[in-house]
Amino acid sequence: MRLVLLGPPGSGKGTQATRLKEDLGIAHISTGDLLRAEVAAGTELGKQAKAVMDAGNLVSDEILLGMLEARLGQPDVAKGFILDGYPRNVAQANALDGLLAKISQPLDAVVQLDVATELLVERIAGRAAEQGRADDNPESVRQRLQVYNEQTAPVVDFYAGRGTLARVDGVGELDEVEGRITAALPKH
Repeated sequence: MRLVLLGPPGSGKGTQATRLKEDLGIAHISTGDLLRAEVAAGTELGKQAKAVMDAGNLVSDEILLGMLEARLGQPDVAKGFILDGYPRNVAQANALDGLLAKISQPLDAVVQLDVATELLVERIAGRAAEQGRADDNPESVRQRLQVYNEQTAPVVDFYAGRGTLARVDGVGELDEVEGRITAALPKH
């Protein structure tokens, strides 16, 4: 199973990806984790990414795609993978399609977790209070949601147009949401 999980910040992508990883026996790939690991390992891509981040800039799609290609070549990905929060824009979605075609590993499904904006703000505010994260204040959350709506929401349309998108209600108990995701996946 090769799966992309999409959804706004606070929709539960990371939580559900962790649960699905265990249930499906496939790798969970987060580009944020990939970046941190490459930088920590001091790889060539990690050095390039660190220089960009140290300058206060966003890591380029090219660097991210290189890291993703390296990760997809690792043995634990042979049975499949869950991409958590990537692609973040249509250019990345096109690049991902090209990479997956190159390695003959097309996506099986793309799942969009739908959660109302006000609930997202509440969830992230709760997480901020629990973890003491000052960057998760309501104003910054609304800004992140606006960026998501401008840049990432078009990715939903991109995959809907290809017939690979399933929209899932991301509200409810963890088991309920996971059940909805699993039910939306193609059967193999």
